[in-house]
Amino acid sequence: MPHYVYILYSVSKDRYYTGYSSNLNDRLKRHNSGRSKSTKAGIPWILVYLKTCTTSSEAYQLDQSIKRRKSREYIEQLTAGYLFSPFPLR
Repeated sequence: MPHYVYILYSVSKDRYYTGYSSNLNDRLKRHNSGRSKSTKAGIPWILVYLKTCTTSSEAYQLDQSIKRRKSREYIEQLTAGYLFSPFPLR
């Protein structure tokens, strides 16, 4: 089963959120429906980066690596080449 590392962007808050999940579609729905406490205030969220990993451990490590940098510039470099959302955010 694939695991995904994703970065979301909130236009209303001008913030990024990084996370990982094995059920991406459900996770994105939770972010945009207000069922996730950490992202509730930034609705709507737009998927701006997606990376597929083979294991949960690999996804977790990549997620933590991005978060440890604490760098908006780094996140914007990662997301610069990501032009479309393969999963609708409903």
